[in-house]
Formats: sequence, C-alpha cells, structure tokens
Amino acid sequence: MIRYFFYVFGISLLFSSCEKDINIQLNPSTTDLVVDGSIENDKYPVVVLSRSLEYFNTIDPATLAKHFVHGAQLKITNDTVTAYLKEDSVINDSSGLVVYFYTFKPSDTTTKIKGQFNTKYTLTIDVEGKTYTAVTSITSMRKTIDSLWTTPAPSAADSQLVNVKARVTDPKGLGDYTRYYTSVNKGPYFPGLNSVFDDQITDGTTYTVTVDQGVDRNNPINIEDYSFFHKGDIVVVKLANIDKGTYDFWRTMEYNYQSVGNPFSTPTRVISNVSNGALGYFGGYAAQYVQVFVQP
Repeated sequence: MIRYFFYVFGISLLFSSCEKDINIQLNPSTTDLVVDGSIENDKYPVVVLSRSLEYFNTIDPATLAKHFVHGAQLKITNDTVTAYLKEDSVINDSSGLVVYFYTFKPSDTTTKIKGQFNTKYTLTIDVEGKTYTAVTSITSMRKTIDSLWTTPAPSAADSQLVNVKARVTDPKGLGDYTRYYTSVNKGPYFPGLNSVFDDQITDGTTYTVTVDQGVDRNNPINIEDYSFFHKGDIVVVKLANIDKGTYDFWRTMEYNYQSVGNPFSTPTRVISNVSNGALGYFGGYAAQYVQVFVQP
C-alpha cells in the first residue's frame, strides 16, 4: 500500500512539474473587410460588406449595425459587360436590424447583370483607398434532384415528424460540388448543418439521400430532432452546383462552426477567395428548386 502511495505521488509530481501557466494576451484585432457575396442563375448579385469584430466583442443588433461598410464602389464583370452595384437596405423582421447590401435594383436604368450558367464573374470592391477582387463561376446544372418524397421519422416520439428523401443523379466526372438549403412553408432558405458536398463517393451514380432540414445558426439547434419536417409542411429543397472556391469556403467555414468549443479539434483557416487580405467569399450558384408537400 505504501509502495502504491509513493507511485501515485511520484506520477502526480511528474505531471505537475510539466504544467505551465500560459497567459495569452490577445492584441486588438484589425477591422478587416468581410465580404458576403453571391450570384445565382437568373438573379442579381447581392454583396454585404462589413468589418470584422474583435474576439471578445458583444454581438447584438446595435454592434452589428455599426460594422456595415457604406460608400464602397462595387463593380461586377462577366468578361463582356461591366456593371456597378448600388447600396440598398432591408429591415430584418425578427430583430429590427437594418441590413445594408449592394445589388442592382430592377428600376435602375443603368447596366445590370443577372447570373447565367457556365459564366465567370469578377467582383471588384474599392473602399477606403483599397481594392479587393474575387472571381467565381456559375457552373452548369450537372448534379440534379430527380424526385423528393417523405417517410416517417424513425424512432421519433412525435408521429407528426417525417424525413424528406431525395433521389439525386451525379453525372460521370469528378469535380461536382454542391450546397443545399431548405425552405418550409414559404419561409427563408437555410443551409443544412452540413451543407456542402463533393462527389468523391457519388461520382457517376444515382443515389438516395435523406435531406436534413436547414438550420438558422442564430438560434439554438435541438440536435435530437432538428433534421425532421412536420406533416402538413410545404418543403422546398434548393440544390446548388458550386465551383471549387465556393465549396472550399463553406467546407472550412462549417468545420469551424462544428469545432467551436471543442478542445480536441484542429484549428482550420477559413479559405477566402477575396484578395488583399479580406475575409469571406464571393460565390456563384447554379440552383435547382424542387418542392414536396408532406401529407398530413
């Protein structure tokens, strides 16, 4: 027993001698430009510009309102036409926050650009004496949803819950990247908890997959039943073919979402396709919308 005591005591000393207090001094972060931009087939581009927040900032509508970037000059080109975006705003119904963004208004008499399949777009941002650029493409509609249907949710306590199933065709040839969203009862489109996929496994096949309901990351997520839909819902699934740059941004972004608070996770840099040290991305979406009505 005495030998065991000294053995444990010795191990404790060994570990305690290896301990070291680490005091991390975080320097005030620079307010980097943050770009959240997209262009979709048959739609005008939308770009939100803001400034990054310090790590320990309190995030609330008042703080966010101060970080939108106003007065920037934005232009987009598709190699044949150049058009200039204008600043606009909309009120968020849930928070009352005024969200500022850059786009084209239908009433504008100046040149406008809508997204087209198989087209490359270059976004240029001039603000506060600096220039930032990003390039993306709207690909062709290669990977598609063939059909949607519903099945009872397995082992669910609530008999009103269902799964949505999709039959998807992935044509032969690697390099098809996708992101999906869902809308319920004409509500906003939210991306899935894991929303981006490549075709390393599915290339050249037609397969069936369960479509989890998209999530609003501003609200708590009930991991037990967030993925289900309810009987009586009208569900629209948006499947977007995306280019490699858009895929890399969301792949690394979602990895960071999942690793927050996990001490065993590996830090990952979010990959941006915007130049000059800006954060965020400008992405192209070749989107397909498919609806299913969940029978009561």
